[in-house]
Amino acid sequence: MLQEITTPMPPADVLAAAKIFFARRSPIYAAFLEKEGPSYLTFRGQGGEELVIGVQSSDAGTVVRGSTYLFDQQIARFFSTLDPIPETELEVGMTDMTRAGTA
Repeated sequence: MLQEITTPMPPADVLAAAKIFFARRSPIYAAFLEKEGPSYLTFRGQGGEELVIGVQSSDAGTVVRGSTYLFDQQIARFFSTLDPIPETELEVGMTDMTRAGTA
């Protein structure tokens, strides 16, 4: 599965954050750095599962992509630690609904 997010963080900062994040996971979810380059990191997790994080600069910020077969939740958690692009956040809630029991 491929996941993507855009952040205002510089590409090097995103990669540094990924190294720290995946090294600190509990043993069952840990992924260990296998290869790295200026725009990507590959990790190996339990059972040899590969996890790839790639970064690319764009006009909107840094596009971060994560790809894996089994570690989808871990990538989503990592993405939640990155600084978001403020204009892309949507406030979701029940603010337009009436209170229960009122008409």
